Amino acid sequence: MYSKNRFVPPVLCFFLIICSAGSSLAQFSLSAQLRARGEYRSGFSNLLPTTADPASFISQRTRINLGYKWNFLVVGGAIQDVRVWGQDASSISSADGNKLMLHEAWAEVILANKADTSNKLRFIDYLSLKIGRQELIYDDARLIGNLDWLQQARRFDMALLKATHQGWQLDIGYAINQNGEKMSGGFYVPGNVPQYVKNDIGVLVTTPEGMVPLTNPDGVSSASGKPTYSNPPTTNGGNQDYKQFVSLYLSKGIHNTKISGLFFNDAFGKYRTGSTEIGGGLVYGRYFDVKGTANRQTYGLMFLQSFPTIIKNGGLRFQLAYYRQSGNNRDDINLNAYHYTVNASITKGKFSVTPGYDALSGNSTVSTEDRRFDPLYGTPHKFWGYMDYFYAGTGSPAQGLKNAYLKTKITGKYLAFGLDYHHFAVANQLTSTDQTKLGDEIDLTLNYNLNKFTSIDLGYSWMKATEAMAYAKGQLPAASPTSFDATPQWAYLSVTVKPEFIFSK
Repeated sequence: MYSKNRFVPPVLCFFLIICSAGSSLAQFSLSAQLRARGEYRSGFSNLLPTTADPASFISQRTRINLGYKWNFLVVGGAIQDVRVWGQDASSISSADGNKLMLHEAWAEVILANKADTSNKLRFIDYLSLKIGRQELIYDDARLIGNLDWLQQARRFDMALLKATHQGWQLDIGYAINQNGEKMSGGFYVPGNVPQYVKNDIGVLVTTPEGMVPLTNPDGVSSASGKPTYSNPPTTNGGNQDYKQFVSLYLSKGIHNTKISGLFFNDAFGKYRTGSTEIGGGLVYGRYFDVKGTANRQTYGLMFLQSFPTIIKNGGLRFQLAYYRQSGNNRDDINLNAYHYTVNASITKGKFSVTPGYDALSGNSTVSTEDRRFDPLYGTPHKFWGYMDYFYAGTGSPAQGLKNAYLKTKITGKYLAFGLDYHHFAVANQLTSTDQTKLGDEIDLTLNYNLNKFTSIDLGYSWMKATEAMAYAKGQLPAASPTSFDATPQWAYLSVTVKPEFIFSK
């Protein structure tokens, strides 16, 4: 348990400082979020071996949100604690680690504001510079989002120049990552590197400095008699964070039409593969001590068109988007990939239905370059099935993905019900099987707003997977797909409480 002297005083100090500095035109807010979510997993994200048992647990996110707004300044912060119930003993020591973290801490300096008569710079509707740890969300969060479904969520340490004028929006961002304060050298070791790792003879040793360890998942030696090691790339920043990025987002809204463009250049530190002798054996890994970066460019357009009066008590909306990736991937290999999506949403009263189709390119047996599209730092849970089989923490097929779906929803005053269907297939032929179909997934969701501050969410997902799924996901032993349960299930119950303690204006 956290004692008061560890947590309350910093919050109170922040509150007192802001209040003492405020004026009659300033506003201060203090709110919280507590989200406890119980899950039952029987094949979530990866097929479950038939010899394994399902798992269940409850995780909890706790946040304190603070905000301050004045004519020339906006400040925000979020203190976050994420843990699984029972993860810590009832009485913990400092050796157990600290799960308390800073989710957001940023300041937005308002440079120009036409709506504010006290601002001397009024040549543009709004211009500001936002600096610090912050969430970043563009369009439908397909490529850039805060990944709020994940209890830990996502944030960026960056500077963001924001401008809006007569329906135009322009954001220019820059971020740079480093492991700590340095006297020389620009090398950056990405990812959450474990403190300890097993060497090739199974002895647990300290991870060598400057290395991301490679794993030996199957323990099977190669034809040469040596263990095979790998670190298969995941997507969405799963196992190799960027060294730096530059982003540009431009959008224009005209009545019921919106067109937006995104350019995102993320650079990854180059590495060499090697080993270090420690504990009587070798530790294999990637050493990020090579000069230079591998630069990846992602760019494209999204088009939204709404027809709010075409249907009585309803509406119609079309969405089209196309993105390309070029440059070099994380492993410094030439990249040439694409992603497109199209959908139509029809609303009638409380009912809505959305048919759509996604395609993400992938590699084939004759590929001489990387054609696997990586959906950057978005929210895959929102688009490619709630069971997170694709572009989430466990990776996705190297052969790409085709996703035909139909989403339906009934929304009432307090209750909402959703039913989604996905048909998944690889974009390119698998070498291990003639099948291209991966499976069908059904997602059921129920949301109930108990009161102003409390909501309850219930979900159930079921999939009928083909034998190609085990091959596509790289699960072992891939030669025996029948050793996996082909009908995975997942269920969750979530309670979210969001009290607003203070809102002064």
